Amino acid sequence: MSGTIVVFGATGKQGGSVVESLLQTTFHVKAITRNPASKNAQALSSKGVEVVQADLNDSESLRTAIRGAYGVYAVTNFWEHLDGQKEIEQGKRIADICVEEGVQHLVWSSLLNVTKLTNGVLSHVYHFDSKAEVEEYIRTLDIKATFFLPGFYMSNIAGMNLRQAPDGSGTRILALPILETAPIPLFASENDTGKFVKAIFLKREETLGKRIYGATAYTTPIEIVQVLREESSGAGQDVVYSQLPHDVFKGALGSLGMPEPVQEELLQNMRLMAEFGYYGGDSLGASIAIVDEPLTTWREYVRASPALKA
Repeated sequence: MSGTIVVFGATGKQGGSVVESLLQTTFHVKAITRNPASKNAQALSSKGVEVVQADLNDSESLRTAIRGAYGVYAVTNFWEHLDGQKEIEQGKRIADICVEEGVQHLVWSSLLNVTKLTNGVLSHVYHFDSKAEVEEYIRTLDIKATFFLPGFYMSNIAGMNLRQAPDGSGTRILALPILETAPIPLFASENDTGKFVKAIFLKREETLGKRIYGATAYTTPIEIVQVLREESSGAGQDVVYSQLPHDVFKGALGSLGMPEPVQEELLQNMRLMAEFGYYGGDSLGASIAIVDEPLTTWREYVRASPALKA
């Protein structure tokens, strides 16, 4: 297959991975960034990627960027503005312009509507619900589309949830507000997003209209800890799991400067996995089957990450 694929978020984890994978194909890759002069954008340009400036809030720049494209990989960033409505507007704007410009295959980085999935029990996971609303909108349009739903980032474990014990023993603690047997769909986004998205574009007829779940495997907190313990670089260094009460988990987030609405959102995100299933209990098998190359396991990710092995 050939033609141009426009990749949004090209200097981030998801989009950057997509660019790298598409460079292995016959597609021409056009990377969208707000700042073509940035170090990351220049690095893409040096690899032969066409780097183009566009703003998700500006229809004309988006239209110019998308014009002539065969396919588009679209991802938005809720956390930039902490505003679900803004994310919905951005996603719909991209979709509308894709229709206007005759894009043949739109891949939207989506997530489930948690409020609907849980019948309102978990109604504050805005960064899921906003993407889901855009997916629902795209499904009403006259455009061929596939929906890629990334799992729980492996990088989150090192970045937020793994801490040193306060007693100075060297023990590390994975502290989450869920049972040690809760299924977490681990995903090495910076490594594997592109593997899924490349397969989606190359296997267009198999994937149109479908949700593709981006994860390597469901992995429990106790399994996560076991791998960390086995791969630890320190002799005799222990890693343990601690199930936090909800208020303690939120308090820990607050100590990192996160406002209360974000604390509640992230708590409900964790509760989703334990109480309803990140993907509503669906299997990962069919999604993994479309990928023709190995996905990154949790053990491989730990071995490649000094922060996790320390």
